[in-house]
Amino acid sequence: MDLQKRPDPTAPTPAKPTATTTAAAPTELRASDADRDRIADILREALAEGRLTAEEHAERVEGVLATKTVGELDQFVRDLPAAHTGRATSAYTSVPRRPAADAIPVEADENVVAIFSAAVRKGRWRAGRRIHAYSVFGSVEIDLSEAIFEYQHVVIKAISVFGSVEIRVPENVSLRGSGGAVLGNFEVDTLDSGDPHAPVVYVDGLSVLGNVEARPKRGKLIADILDRVTGRVAERVSDRVDRSLRKHLDH
Repeated sequence: MDLQKRPDPTAPTPAKPTATTTAAAPTELRASDADRDRIADILREALAEGRLTAEEHAERVEGVLATKTVGELDQFVRDLPAAHTGRATSAYTSVPRRPAADAIPVEADENVVAIFSAAVRKGRWRAGRRIHAYSVFGSVEIDLSEAIFEYQHVVIKAISVFGSVEIRVPENVSLRGSGGAVLGNFEVDTLDSGDPHAPVVYVDGLSVLGNVEARPKRGKLIADILDRVTGRVAERVSDRVDRSLRKHLDH
């Protein structure tokens, strides 16, 4: 007689853990600077619309800066319309695709070169579609925080050999990077803009015993993007006034 126990074929099979069940929920993910900046933009627009007082805005922004997870960020915009129209989750939207190879000229619109010296581009200047920066035993600073963006895509090729290339961009653009370093540092802080029409800056290059660094410049915003936001707010206010007037005339 076979006394060995056999599994009951009708018994339910315990579910195996999957990547979906073991992965952290999106709300439990650690918040990035881009997440906090995007929520701060929503609060800034709510202040401009009169939905928040100056005290409420300051209190919420302070809380956003101290927030640890994405889920905690939601509480600061939960009572605002933007939280229910997809604006609050825009941190997870992708930036425009990288332009095709033939869309950006091979030749640079501007070369910034520093050999045993320093070269700086800053202030109110026009950024071309391609900028080449070369630093050999020198330093290059490219500051786009006040630049005029005539194109949506800007490619910066940065080469540093025993030198440094520092790139700064406004907070309301998108920033991407692709490069490497040999006994040096190549660092690009990824940044996503909430505006799909905002400029996208791509930093490519190589650092050999040097430093290449690209990051947003806090407190600096592109004015024309802000003008578009203000224009949309003004249009909404105008529409509400028109509707109120028409309702009053109908009575």
